[in-house]
Amino acid sequence: MSHCHDEGHHDHGHDDHVHDHTDDITPALQNHIYEQIDFSAINTLNEATASSGSAIVQKAWTERLSTEPELSSDADEQLLMHIPFTAQIRLHSILLRTSTSDSAPKTLKLYLNRDDLDFSTASSMQATQTLELAQSNEVQEYPVKRALFNTVRSLDLFFEDNWSQGEEDVTRISYLGFKGEWMKLSREPVNFLYEAAANPKDHTLPAGVGDRLSSNIGGAGGRDGA
Repeated sequence: MSHCHDEGHHDHGHDDHVHDHTDDITPALQNHIYEQIDFSAINTLNEATASSGSAIVQKAWTERLSTEPELSSDADEQLLMHIPFTAQIRLHSILLRTSTSDSAPKTLKLYLNRDDLDFSTASSMQATQTLELAQSNEVQEYPVKRALFNTVRSLDLFFEDNWSQGEEDVTRISYLGFKGEWMKLSREPVNFLYEAAANPKDHTLPAGVGDRLSSNIGGAGGRDGA
């Protein structure tokens, strides 16, 4: 799915009717984490339709109010999403659109940099942060405690229950997004160490260059010539 890079965010609290969203085109999109999500590796437990968890994350900002695709739970009201990133994220907030119905999720528990969670472990271990969610047809922004989410490589979201108080087995979510900053995960230090230990015979230097390097390194005060 293509993503419009000029889109932006605005105050979701005032988006209470359908209107021309050209006023949403603001520089605030620089804080929208989208291209740094590894969509192909998103895994959602207890989703009624395969890959629907990934589908709601892949929605572009202009599609945030669309009801389809939608993530629905299957056997009961719980959902557990594993979302890996291709960069290191400093997470600021989570964006969610649910509904005003009892199928809207109520409690969201966040876990940082885990790849071993299932419903049993998520229920028993302490979350990095727990959020109480609202029933709303609008996109809600939930800030996180930034000091706890400075080095996010993956995020698990455990939607523990919904607003039905046990009466409704299906939890529904139509949009999920993230805001924050990101830093590229670079392997340059590894490559540098490899090159530093490489055999000089593996590299052919232009005529005379090797002699000059040897003179600079071996001569008195060789660092001055480096």
